[in-house]
Amino acid sequence: MLRDITLGQFFPGNTFIHRLDPRTKLLAVILYIVALFNAQGVVTYAIVTALLALCIIVSRVPFRSLTRGLKPIWVIVAFTAIMNLFFTSGTPLGAGWLLSHISQEGLRSAIFMVLRIVMLIMGTFLLTYTTSPISLTDGLESLLSPLKKLRLPVHELAMMMSIALRFIPTLIEETDKIMSAQKARGADFESGNIFQRAKALVPILVPLFISAFRRADELATAMECRCYHGGEGRTALHVLRFRPADLWVLTGFAALTAGVIALGRLGI
Repeated sequence: MLRDITLGQFFPGNTFIHRLDPRTKLLAVILYIVALFNAQGVVTYAIVTALLALCIIVSRVPFRSLTRGLKPIWVIVAFTAIMNLFFTSGTPLGAGWLLSHISQEGLRSAIFMVLRIVMLIMGTFLLTYTTSPISLTDGLESLLSPLKKLRLPVHELAMMMSIALRFIPTLIEETDKIMSAQKARGADFESGNIFQRAKALVPILVPLFISAFRRADELATAMECRCYHGGEGRTALHVLRFRPADLWVLTGFAALTAGVIALGRLGI
């Protein structure tokens, strides 16, 4: 299960999406999420699905990696589908106990809700798969730079998010190693009730927290040795510049989002 969590991983490449400015990809993901949450019918969902499929094909990110990242949340997806299926009032599907408790509106809502969650996660994962943590930090800091006038620590916030994304795969790998070591010593994490399983996680959490604090201390020491003092007076190693391709991509995403919102108002 832990190996199925792929958030924070980066797949190096030289595709069109990899070469885009990180600010373009951040804004494009925001527009994609807005379009996804404004999709109301088959046509609008088909448009957003086609857009996601096109991005996956162009990025050349393995589709298996995207679906593998969905495994940890299938329980939440199934629970959401069941809640929408049985608790949405409307016209029953037919006779019988089961069909009489499922409405046409509930079935439609369950299908669209599952699609929305799955496509939301796959779209956001595609951002981290095609953008390195350093590029994400630079792009996020550049987009939030107007907030510096309000004395908000923009650089520090972007750095914290970048470090968090960077260390998610590391901590997952560390957890997997600790679990393997505990299983070799006879630990059982799969049997018993929920309280027994929670109690069995204590031998994992203690060394995991110790390892996380040790890595944090080593990182802080390394940053101090390199004279890191926050964003004050710092200059960028790679200056971000919008290219014509970035402007075309943003224009296309903005037009598509506007179209989806307009069609969504009509219930299409």
